[in-house]
Amino acid sequence: MLISSAVILVWLGERITDNGIGNGVSLIIAIGIIAGLPGAIYNEWSVNSPMVFFIEVLALGFATMGVVALTQATRKIPINYARRVMGNRVAGGMTNNARQYIPLKVNSAGVMPIIFAQAIMFIPATVAQFFPQSSFWQSTGAMFADYTGLVYNITFGLLIVVFTYFYTAIVINPNDIADNLKRNGGFIPGVKPGKKTAEYIDNILSRITLPGSIALAIVAVFPAFASIMGVSQGFSMFFGGTSLLIMIGVVLDTLQQMESYLLMRHYDGLMRQGRIRRTQGAPGASI
Repeated sequence: MLISSAVILVWLGERITDNGIGNGVSLIIAIGIIAGLPGAIYNEWSVNSPMVFFIEVLALGFATMGVVALTQATRKIPINYARRVMGNRVAGGMTNNARQYIPLKVNSAGVMPIIFAQAIMFIPATVAQFFPQSSFWQSTGAMFADYTGLVYNITFGLLIVVFTYFYTAIVINPNDIADNLKRNGGFIPGVKPGKKTAEYIDNILSRITLPGSIALAIVAVFPAFASIMGVSQGFSMFFGGTSLLIMIGVVLDTLQQMESYLLMRHYDGLMRQGRIRRTQGAPGASI
């Protein structure tokens, strides 16, 4: 039953991807998470006073803004292209109006380090089940099963930092970026092409990954602190962790794809004050 349901959901996600906007599987996962939010809000409202509930919602808003900033934060490395003469036209060169960048995200790993770290955190409790007579394994399993415990959160945060560096190194290869720039005649101002460019990109990537991994670890352990402060378990999961990261990541990615689609099709934006506006009388303004 579970396998057939998973196959149907994957098939439905692929149909959404083929016929709609955005990643269909991610949209289904995000919708499943968002579906539990109204019930969690209602339960939290029913068990707390209006002032406490207002403070919790305010904290949730700040947590959401922090995750949005973490998801969108990038380090832009300016690049220039050598001038090339093609017929009667000169291409490349440095221009003030068309400067290009290499965008390096502060959190290039996304939600994957949290998923890897959570999988590792299940190991002590699983091993403890095979040694029911061992007091050491029973105490260790109980320690790592308490997600609000100090040892659990410190270990969890350190694993997230390690896996963030590991996954970033897999996803982004500075040597490939440097080779692509060199083949296309691009260079970073003040940096020699080739090996020096790869080292420069690797140094910047290492520097921005450290604060990004620490911020990701804080986001991951924030639901535990929310539970300690008295927030119910159903509502505290929306204060961080994979739930908030997946929701915000999917929503931002879908909005960007919709914006690109609207810009390509010369449609008006979804809001009157949106950035995408159709120019009246411009060629291709009416379709």
